[in-house]
Amino acid sequence: MHELTELIRQDMKPALGVTEPGAIAFAVACARRHTSGAIRRITLRLNSGMFKNAFTCGIPGSSEVGNAHAAALGAVGADPDKGLECLDGITPEQARQAREMVAAGMVRVEMAGISSRIFIEATVTAKEQEASVTIRDTHTNIVRITENGRTVFEKPVPEDVPNGDGAVPLIHRYTLAQLRDYALTVPAGEIAFIRRAFEMNLALCKAGLDSPKTTYARYLLAENGGRLISRDEQATASLLCNGAIEARVLGLPQPAMSITGSGAHGIIATMPLYAACQVQGYPEEKLLRAAALSYLVCMYIKEYSGKLSAFCGCAIAAGTGMACGLVLLRDGDADAMARTICNMASSITGMICDGGNQGCTMKGVVAVDAAYRSVSMAMQGIAIDPIHGINGPTPEQTMRNMGLIASPGMTGTEKTMIDILEHKQKGN
Repeated sequence: MHELTELIRQDMKPALGVTEPGAIAFAVACARRHTSGAIRRITLRLNSGMFKNAFTCGIPGSSEVGNAHAAALGAVGADPDKGLECLDGITPEQARQAREMVAAGMVRVEMAGISSRIFIEATVTAKEQEASVTIRDTHTNIVRITENGRTVFEKPVPEDVPNGDGAVPLIHRYTLAQLRDYALTVPAGEIAFIRRAFEMNLALCKAGLDSPKTTYARYLLAENGGRLISRDEQATASLLCNGAIEARVLGLPQPAMSITGSGAHGIIATMPLYAACQVQGYPEEKLLRAAALSYLVCMYIKEYSGKLSAFCGCAIAAGTGMACGLVLLRDGDADAMARTICNMASSITGMICDGGNQGCTMKGVVAVDAAYRSVSMAMQGIAIDPIHGINGPTPEQTMRNMGLIASPGMTGTEKTMIDILEHKQKGN
């Protein structure tokens, strides 16, 4: 198996609801497993990206939103063996217990610092024991477990950045042209597993259309002539993509297939491509190849920006990946993809991430629109010249610059957004 295939396979994971509440619930559930007796208190320490992303997003199995409720559900009903799908099967009684815990002030949420690097420290204090679980860098990567202050599990963690040894990430060892060549030549059977992403994300979109909670999904359906698949490729792409995103951020109990730790990234990276194939009749093999390229370009940018940053990686990183996938579907060459990246970099880079919430749907709408316009222009040789703005002399440099805008570039923006959210939380 090609190393890029393995990279995609390891990164592509189902996630129920927004990934951050799932990760919080997972951490608390793991800590709870190391305690006994009635729960007295839950203390949660989060990096700014985690705090922000789970701040007002819907939670599967609950009518509530936010960090504290995700933590409480993790304590009373989550199954840590299910990873990011740990909230699957939450009962109304468990949801009631979680609400009562939050109302009683039993859950405390603290900020551990402004950072795009994932950090969760969940401490459960029970009648008999206290246990703490620490997660770093990826949403389910447990690096430390303590019981009553005694470490019972620990593994090494780089001190400063995920690649603290200075090694170049695997994805950055490739050029855009090489990623395209891989996508075009990898045996189709080797990437057939990507099919699961289309199946899962389409089911999520359909659930959103059936739910009374959603609003954007039904608007986009009407805009598409009341049909899930119409002859309008872009309208179909926006519906399938953003109907699924809205369902996810509102907490509907169906999983999304995530990439780079995010369901919305996974949806944007795949569903417009699926829509294009449904409308235009491209063969499934071509769709799988386009999706593989989309994933890899998304990963390339995210390695620079960090997992949870101040910019909307869903629109910017996954949207750019999806745009490159559209170029592949239209038989564009590497130069057309480079032009597409310049167009995307010069248009939507800098779009903020103000957490996982219904606003992600609108950001997805903008991403689809930007991708379609960027690709159409690039295929006609029209692109922002590399001398302008953050564009670089190569597509690799442009993608690097896109990521750097988020981290370290938008650290101050992240702090401002956190200040706004905290003021909202206090009712100001």
